[in-house]
Amino acid sequence: MTNRLGDYLRARREQVRPADVGLPAGGGRRRVQGLRREELALLAGISSDYYMRLEQGRDQHPSGQVLDALAAVLRLDPAATAYLHELARPVAPRASERVPASILQLIDSWPATPAYVQDRLSNVVAANRAATALGPCYAVGVNLLRTVFLDPAEREFRPEWDETVAEGVAILRASFGADLDNPDLMELVDDLSARSARFRELWALHDVKARAGHMIHFTHPIAGRLELHSEKLPIASTALTLVVFHAEAGTASADALQRLIARERV
Repeated sequence: MTNRLGDYLRARREQVRPADVGLPAGGGRRRVQGLRREELALLAGISSDYYMRLEQGRDQHPSGQVLDALAAVLRLDPAATAYLHELARPVAPRASERVPASILQLIDSWPATPAYVQDRLSNVVAANRAATALGPCYAVGVNLLRTVFLDPAEREFRPEWDETVAEGVAILRASFGADLDNPDLMELVDDLSARSARFRELWALHDVKARAGHMIHFTHPIAGRLELHSEKLPIASTALTLVVFHAEAGTASADALQRLIARERV
């Protein structure tokens, strides 16, 4: 079984510099990247032996107090701290990944607003015509992570490509939490690891991030530069996310998006 908690602790420990937590760097005498195990244990107020058991997977269910102490030393943000706690809990039963009929009706009622539904693996499982007009990557059946990492056209389409893929990998890990042995996830990770060096680098960082709305930029081959709000809304009682794109009213992006959608309707 995957040593989920230990792998995460090790990855985060290696990314904390001694100076970040008030320790001397030690010059060339340090033989490990980041903090030593005993340094992290000392700062967190636990024994070195107990911390070693955690990192080696011999104890996978520490108390919340221990986890909070480790999170503080590792400088984890709220999303990463929540993820750390999730790794120490038993895997929860899977939520439904069936798109509710009401959601399908809703997005189809938005002829001028691109919207799609994705699952935890970033598979597009539903999309309206406006979304597919925006880009073929938003068609039903497409895995967005595979497309963004492996399709060269995506680097042109997404001027902030590196930020996009880093966020996508962090969200993928956070979406599965302690369920890292999920066979569908393992298949996707193995495939992308074999085909993309950048994916391998990002997955090894163990970064996590919650899905959240933000401004996104596209360089569309027909519509040109688009600046759109990307809203990411969890669908209740499922493991699905509804993603909606919209532009500020009266902007060049709003006009270009509406021309693109109208063109695709013809």
